[in-house]
Amino acid sequence: MARRYDCNDATDRTTGLREAASAVRRGELVVLPTDTVYGIGADAFSSQACMDLLDAKGRGRNMPTPVLIGSPNTLHGLVTDFTEQAWELVDAFWPGALTLVTRHQPSLQWDLGDTRGTVAIRMPLHPVAIELLTEVGPMAVSSANLTGHPAPEDCDAAQGMLGDSVSVYLDGGPTPGIVPSSIVDVTGKVPVLLRAGALTADELRKVVPDLEVAN
Repeated sequence: MARRYDCNDATDRTTGLREAASAVRRGELVVLPTDTVYGIGADAFSSQACMDLLDAKGRGRNMPTPVLIGSPNTLHGLVTDFTEQAWELVDAFWPGALTLVTRHQPSLQWDLGDTRGTVAIRMPLHPVAIELLTEVGPMAVSSANLTGHPAPEDCDAAQGMLGDSVSVYLDGGPTPGIVPSSIVDVTGKVPVLLRAGALTADELRKVVPDLEVAN
């Protein structure tokens, strides 16, 4: 039976974060609020948990799960060939709605799907998410919806779709909006905007003027 905690209540929030952290460490799934939509998350280093996440969404390995982190410093242990421009984007827009596609350390023991040596990584601007990520470390997190259904803006919608496939629901109230994060590929010499979302190309070019936009 899934457990749900109201993170707008101080006592419930403390208990919920503790229970969510324990669930993640056991390889179970949790739902958490972010600054875009609600996400379904798992321990990024548990291959089985990551596969359970894809199964819960009805999603294939060809759509690997992004990773959320609680601090930019965590990048040092996860990525390689991270360019100066990539760091400039981090400094300007994290925490926030910017996802960076970068090469991950080849030594990492994780299986997020068919990533081909890359990872989509972000630091969300949401206190509940950051507190959980600080406690448990990097999490594989995708929008908390069944594939093909709208991404949920509240915990009710997430729970209605995912039910008992999730152990703990952290209810932080409605999210600010359904505008997704912008995705920038920083694996090459020139950053490439793969998806315009909360941040436009013009906003990003204020930091990295040579940003290109994918066709």
